[in-house]
Amino acid sequence: MRPQPDFIHEFVPGTSNRTLLLLHGTGGNERDLIALGRELDPNAALLSPRGKVLENGMPRFFRRLAEGVFDLEDLKHRTNELADFVTAAAQHYGFATDQLVAVGYSNGANIATTMLLLRPEALPTAILFRAMVPLYPETQPNLSSIRVWIGAGTNDPIIPMSETKALDELLRNAGADVTIRYFQAGHELTMADVEAARDWLTVLR
Repeated sequence: MRPQPDFIHEFVPGTSNRTLLLLHGTGGNERDLIALGRELDPNAALLSPRGKVLENGMPRFFRRLAEGVFDLEDLKHRTNELADFVTAAAQHYGFATDQLVAVGYSNGANIATTMLLLRPEALPTAILFRAMVPLYPETQPNLSSIRVWIGAGTNDPIIPMSETKALDELLRNAGADVTIRYFQAGHELTMADVEAARDWLTVLR
């Protein structure tokens, strides 16, 4: 028996070998980023899970104690749970994990980052919109084969530029190939973000 993916999720087959793992922000769901996925790569398969944690009725991927203050034990548990889901989904739907690209926004970008730090074998490539440092791992992972694109807003009221720079430094120190772009924007996603991320993704091999 193949393991069954245990998140509520959408899976949209593609015509290429690439699969985008779409990870929504607070209050989103499994349909939120489907259109974004199509914008980034019209040929990729799309795997979009819904976060299991509810905050005032809004789905998230892990608990937080306050704005920017995370429940680290829950974060670690949910990160492993999501990585296991991706493995099960790859077996269930038959996609290649070495062609997987996480596309996360805000809360979804933060759990994608934690997957890179705690389960790097599960995620070779990531696009992180409005991400921060979710945790500092006890042991530094080897991210020398990992490629990351970060999109940050210069006027983001939730994530200061110092936080983005700390994330950039954390990933680079672990060996990741990081591209970082700043946009004249707040926490919201802009078309400039999408176009820059799409251009970066297009030239990846």
